[in-house]
Amino acid sequence: MAADPSAASPASADDRRSGSGGRLTLWGVAAVLLAFSLFGGHQPTGEPGPPRASSAGSGAAASAGPGQPGEVLPRSTPTRLRIPAISVDAPFTTLALGSSGQLEPPPAGDTNLVGWYADGVSPGERGTAIIAGHVDTVTSAAVFANLDRLEAGDRFSVERADGRTAEFVVDSAETFAKDDFPSERVYADADRPEARLITCAGDYDRTVRDYTDNLVVFAHLV
Repeated sequence: MAADPSAASPASADDRRSGSGGRLTLWGVAAVLLAFSLFGGHQPTGEPGPPRASSAGSGAAASAGPGQPGEVLPRSTPTRLRIPAISVDAPFTTLALGSSGQLEPPPAGDTNLVGWYADGVSPGERGTAIIAGHVDTVTSAAVFANLDRLEAGDRFSVERADGRTAEFVVDSAETFAKDDFPSERVYADADRPEARLITCAGDYDRTVRDYTDNLVVFAHLV
């Protein structure tokens, strides 16, 4: 998913993190039950991953017609993520756990692509939808390069295959050390439709070829 920082000079890696594009990170998370890894040009270590299926996804479906603010939507595959505050306009791919219990990555060659954990709820359903994406590659910054710029009150939308658009507002954006990741807080089922945008953050540890932290954007449907 990302360029191996060991292939770049220390100066260029530092410049990219501190430049106007914001901290460049690789996405990855810890979660409740199963393992999935960050992925990319480097070889990060595996981490606990989100549960396969959530009963929250069986929440009440919306009635026909235009969606109302905060309305619980039926299950539908997300097709496009738009985050105006950081100029994100990206299509989705589905993500699933492989045989090793690690999450299969989106294609590494596409810098403008986000992934949806398809065994969880879809964006707009009651529960917690998980969205993750690349933030740098061997050639350039990628879709979540500026995710750390989001603040409470910023909005983003998810277009869906059923023609509806799920609109979310950011509640908070927080960074957690991977060895102290609040899995239950991030991945727990919710009584309302919520979403998590997840990437990596912090310093790059060349020894384990992984970043030290995770950045999580918490949001709810409006």
